[in-house]
Amino acid sequence: MKVAIVGTSGAVGQEFLRVLAERNFPMDELVLFGSSRSAGSEYEFRGKKLVVQELKHGDDFKGVDIAFTSAGAGISKEFAADITKFGAVMIDNSSAFRMDTDVPLVVPEVNAADAKNRPRNIIANPNCTTIQMVVALQAIENLSHVKRVHVSTYQAASGAGAAAMDELELQYRQVLNGETPTVSKFAYQLAYNLIPQIDVFTDNGYTKEEMKMYHETRKIMHSDIEVSAMCVRVPSLRAHSEAIWAETERPISVEEAQAAFAKATGVILQDNPAQKEYPMPLFVAGKDPVYVGRVKKDLANPNGIFFWTVSDQIKKGAALNAVQIAEYLIAEGNI
Repeated sequence: MKVAIVGTSGAVGQEFLRVLAERNFPMDELVLFGSSRSAGSEYEFRGKKLVVQELKHGDDFKGVDIAFTSAGAGISKEFAADITKFGAVMIDNSSAFRMDTDVPLVVPEVNAADAKNRPRNIIANPNCTTIQMVVALQAIENLSHVKRVHVSTYQAASGAGAAAMDELELQYRQVLNGETPTVSKFAYQLAYNLIPQIDVFTDNGYTKEEMKMYHETRKIMHSDIEVSAMCVRVPSLRAHSEAIWAETERPISVEEAQAAFAKATGVILQDNPAQKEYPMPLFVAGKDPVYVGRVKKDLANPNGIFFWTVSDQIKKGAALNAVQIAEYLIAEGNI
């Protein structure tokens, strides 16, 4: 088994290295690719130094079985043919192919089998906010069909990459030192602030991030579910949080929902308000599961259930989900 990572130097690329090592991913060889700027950089993996090769058009992916790509939509589109032409399965972390009808969009806890039907040998990793939401929603869907969802997201700086995380830390230091904060990765200062915009606005007043949650959820869950989202950038460093309201076809009790979350694959129920126990990004960063808490009935709708989720955006929201897709294909003998 030969594996490649494209976009090694970015936050998700670095997470791929950690996740593959943590999970002892079954492979014989790992090759790293990056831009001309990062070519020549060295990273340690399983006690060996690996050198990043420059990503170029050609035959460099000959013999590669799985390629994890996280270098942006433009790069993914430009190099997809090079990556897949010798049979490699491209598991892409960008938005390039997510809504293409001939590319499966996969969250293993929800629709793993979709990964087997990949006409172009490309599998898309969903948006991070969608991933953590559908992992939790699937537990409710198993009880009663989810008709509609309202979700507010509280997205950490990590969603904008490693440089954005660095900028947030820098801004806090600058503000505390009485200096003018550096503003580059976000439209406004994020330290001590909230920014109710992630990605650009569309004609209907929603941002592209919010519309991703609508379209991707329907594709992953093979559902007529309606999703209305408000996505907000918050000044936490890593791990996204979401307040999710779901309307089901029949009323679901808090106890039913909690039991479903407790047994759901990839979910940890942390819901003990009396002891002030609930998920928070500070404590979820670096963890694999989607954490769920604050489960309660909707006071305005008898068929509504309300809950809070937190998940590491770089891990489950990106690298881990992609690696789990690959693990599933290997287990199924489909790669």
